[in-house]
Amino acid sequence: MDIRSLVVFPLLKVHNINVEPKRVKAVYTIVKNDGSEEKNELIYSYDNTYFDRKNPNDVNLASMMVVQVALNYGLFFENIEFDGLFDQADQRFLHDMMENTSREILVNKFLSKNEFLKPPFDTITAEKMDRYSAAKLTFTNTRFYHLALKKDSAKTDKSHYAILSSGGKDSLLTYGLIKEIGEAHPVFINESGRHWFTAVNAYKYLQRTEPNTAKPWCNSDRIFNWMVRQMPFIKENFQNIRADIYPIRLWTVAVFLFGVLPVVRKRNIGNILIGNEYDTTLKGNHNGITHYKGLYDQSAYFDNAMSRYYHKKGWDIFQYSILRSLSELLILKILVKRYPELQKQQVSCHAAHAQGGLMLPCGNCEKCRRIVGMLKALDEDPKRCGYSEEQIKKGLDALSKQSIKQLGSDAAQLYYILVSKKLIEVNEHTRKLAKEHPEIMQLRFDRERSNLEDMPKYIRAPLFRIFTKYSDAAVQLKDRKWQTFEFDQEQINIPYFLTKENEYNN
Repeated sequence: MDIRSLVVFPLLKVHNINVEPKRVKAVYTIVKNDGSEEKNELIYSYDNTYFDRKNPNDVNLASMMVVQVALNYGLFFENIEFDGLFDQADQRFLHDMMENTSREILVNKFLSKNEFLKPPFDTITAEKMDRYSAAKLTFTNTRFYHLALKKDSAKTDKSHYAILSSGGKDSLLTYGLIKEIGEAHPVFINESGRHWFTAVNAYKYLQRTEPNTAKPWCNSDRIFNWMVRQMPFIKENFQNIRADIYPIRLWTVAVFLFGVLPVVRKRNIGNILIGNEYDTTLKGNHNGITHYKGLYDQSAYFDNAMSRYYHKKGWDIFQYSILRSLSELLILKILVKRYPELQKQQVSCHAAHAQGGLMLPCGNCEKCRRIVGMLKALDEDPKRCGYSEEQIKKGLDALSKQSIKQLGSDAAQLYYILVSKKLIEVNEHTRKLAKEHPEIMQLRFDRERSNLEDMPKYIRAPLFRIFTKYSDAAVQLKDRKWQTFEFDQEQINIPYFLTKENEYNN
């Protein structure tokens, strides 16, 4: 089947946007080939007042918030219509992100193994195209035509940091570090799905201990599942299929991120931090189709694209990750050694469940055995974050027989440590995987995945003073080899990419 066989509906509309002081709503309408319609309502709600429907900037942000879910569906509709208040920067951003997401969904959901697909849609053939998104994107404004949108120019406080928080090790470490460096504002998005289970422990803890904690609510997960049920190429029993992937969606971080922006702008926060490590930034090529391996919205490319977008809007906000030079194992090491109380709140599990007022890990999934393995490799007790003795034993036993979802060098180093410490059985599987890669416990820098230019200068010195206490060295990639170097004032003073004059003039 060719790619355009995926176009199954004539029109998707996001319209009837309603802006209230503590809530934003919009209707999603699917128009089918027979003229019938299916409708649902996307909602973001807040505990405090963040919106004024007479303020064009608030209405504009609300319009951008409610359309993000729709960017996942550019392959499947002839037309997508957004009815709201958008300027040229918004329209360009939405066009670009829908096209990029269409490419990623094609490669990762249709050209790769996906157990959710019905035949013959699992036989889509790769084709090099100028444009992968089928949908013509149109903008209308039937409700807010009386509002005149102007570029914002308000300055923010660069010592304040909003942290997109999930209860995992990355956002917990980011919070711990920022608590030492500046003023931390952890923001949890309750997206009304099982993802929230992993956030509960951390949210309850920070709600008690951190007055800046915020928790917007959104029903995006319900909208995503509703959309899947409409798609004729997805198996009807998709909710019963156990898998580590979603049937379609890939543009998800932005759905949460735009829900964080009202808090950021109201509080005058200058930095948005998303916890992503070294291995989340990587380009790939699938049968001639260039794309981003992993997830685009976890990469440095996404952070930089968002920062450029904010500045085109006149918003004085930088978005980045402070963990780009760290491996997953090094992140966990710093978290558990420096912030043990925060690590106790960690839930990294595909099937967490409630017990005794807390969320506990299942102990069976790939994430669980990976966390158990890493904590044991670091000479730490997995029981501290909810694993039972039986689950720990089971997890280590599983590592002796099954692989984990880490890039080759990360997995190899983990297995090397576990085998060296006699924590797992030595057999054909573990011998094959166990290879020493000292760079995994070092600070890694290269032009693509962990470029210092992607991080503002003002945070580097205090951040790397902490990192160097827990890492074995600093290395940079030259001629495909890791070479040790001294992290000094020269690296601290490399200009942040967005403060270069040419970036402001784009």
